[in-house]
Amino acid sequence: MRLKSGIWVSALLRRANGIGAFAAVRHRGAEEAGAVFVKVATLDGRAALYGPALPSLDPDVEPGERLHEALLPPGSEEAEVERRMQREIGFDPDLWFVEIEDREGRPFVELARG
Repeated sequence: MRLKSGIWVSALLRRANGIGAFAAVRHRGAEEAGAVFVKVATLDGRAALYGPALPSLDPDVEPGERLHEALLPPGSEEAEVERRMQREIGFDPDLWFVEIEDREGRPFVELARG
């Protein structure tokens, strides 16, 4: 069973803020099942954008586990990440957009292998 998006995002915020990063919801999506996108800004004009990864056929992945992949890799221009998210929100207004400010660039989400 998959956690509701709102609960999952709350846990992400607690995890990031508890380790010294700053995390906040920039766009609140559908409470039950909205897709979650995560921007990680390194406070130097650079950022990364992580979005939902396609479901994996890997037997080690638990059913309902939320995996992410880099849509824009670390070191991308922050303005490019913002433009991409404006398009994503225009396409799917039910998505969640979380921003994390972390000089180390830690995404705090489980990344898909491959």
